[in-house]
Amino acid sequence: MKLTILSTSDTHGYLLPTDYASRDQVKPYGLSRAATVIKQEQAAAGSDPVLVIENGDFLQGSPLSYYLAKVSGDLTPLTTAYNQIDYQVGIVGNHEFNYGTDYLKKAISQSQRHFLCANILDEAGQPVFGQPYEVFDFNGLKVAVLGLTTQYIPHWEAPEKIKGLVFQSATACARIWVPKLHQLADIVVVAYHGGFERDLQTQAPTEALTGENEGAQMLQEVPGIDALVTGHQHRELAAISQGVPVTQPGSKGTHVGKIVLTLNEQRQVTDQQATLIKTADFTPAATMTKQLAATNRLVEDWLDQALGKTEGDLTITDPMAVRLRPHPYIQFVQDVQRAALHADISGTALFNNDGRGFGPVITFRSILTNYIYPNTLAVERISGADLKAALEKSATYFVPATNEQIAVNQKFVTPKPQHYNYDMYAGIDYVIDVAQPVGQRIVKLQYQGQAVQPAQQFEVVMNQYRAVGGGNFKMFSADKIIREDTTDMTELIADYLRQHPVIKATTENNFKVINSQLLEK
Repeated sequence: MKLTILSTSDTHGYLLPTDYASRDQVKPYGLSRAATVIKQEQAAAGSDPVLVIENGDFLQGSPLSYYLAKVSGDLTPLTTAYNQIDYQVGIVGNHEFNYGTDYLKKAISQSQRHFLCANILDEAGQPVFGQPYEVFDFNGLKVAVLGLTTQYIPHWEAPEKIKGLVFQSATACARIWVPKLHQLADIVVVAYHGGFERDLQTQAPTEALTGENEGAQMLQEVPGIDALVTGHQHRELAAISQGVPVTQPGSKGTHVGKIVLTLNEQRQVTDQQATLIKTADFTPAATMTKQLAATNRLVEDWLDQALGKTEGDLTITDPMAVRLRPHPYIQFVQDVQRAALHADISGTALFNNDGRGFGPVITFRSILTNYIYPNTLAVERISGADLKAALEKSATYFVPATNEQIAVNQKFVTPKPQHYNYDMYAGIDYVIDVAQPVGQRIVKLQYQGQAVQPAQQFEVVMNQYRAVGGGNFKMFSADKIIREDTTDMTELIADYLRQHPVIKATTENNFKVINSQLLEK
């Protein structure tokens, strides 16, 4: 007998093969393509059992999911699409909390798959989002699935969105549950919306060991896991690690994870395989495409609404250039943030390398494809020392390259792109010199023409993710927040454009990144 475990993860509401950067796209991904893969794999398995897992981060991310949450208020098209796939199990992802727990609970109530989450509890110690585990009986073969979610959510979400929730370590939770589940089942599968903090071969750390990702630790410290399904990092990964098959199928439905366990008559594993199936080669499921057609037209029309115009060039052609010198698009975002929360200093990021800035006409489409996260804003009162520490943290994004130019630190690229953890600031003047040692790269830092002093106090507006220390910015924390706005940043941008319908391509010209070794030659 063979047990096949199929999984999607981090689909982020990309149901159809488009990222909505332009109208009527046909991209090589999407849940509708994954649906076809899963159906064909189920058919190919014949009479052998197939377990299908949706591993989290399904509720937020695409313009379509934003439209359903913020404009139409109707979740049904999204949940109906996921219900067309024979998922037995659903896992809660960290981005499921972006629209609040009520929205998440509504999505769960509309879903046919059974949600599992053992390590997010209420204050009485009871699971909040489904049961901790479920045991499936496949003609006598009992398979237990334990559901786990990254414990790091309090470092990203506004406190009011997770009030009353207790987040436990995934490893600590697995250590308790896996032995118990082996008393109930022949096979124990862990479905974890989290990733790997160490290289799967060398076990060398690949990131700060904060507890955000615990996959490697779990495999090292929890015996008895027969298969580990992961996500969160958007990696494309299939391997055998610590003797356990693991998968992580990218994002947006680019891949379906596939683990195959071969079992003998005693229901013991005699062979194991882990692979990824690329969905680009498969036709989108016709039923899902048809079901979403009307909603998709509404989304496309809504995205094309004009909100403002530009004078000059606010387009992005080189993301690296945007991060080295002030750019009019980033200046625009800073201006929106400062106007919304009445702060002199603002910090923001170019979240990825896909944004293209604004053309002559600014539409909802151009906003959502550039500002991709449902952030709210907060103002923190911080010291000059905190401000410098934040700039030094951002400055680790760069390294001096072998040709004496400036390059991106690979820790921000692999195993997961983290371009969103490099911030640029407005309202201060500063210089980053990548030739200097880490921690000593801010060679100029001024406010209103005067050098910033460590004990000075400043009010700085930033997104909520950063304000609670997201990205390991430990100088920021919720207790330093002095005011905030719960309006989604995309709505704040739209409101700003109603008041300022023409945006000029200007900057404060207030920062630069240099390599002094190059300048000296």
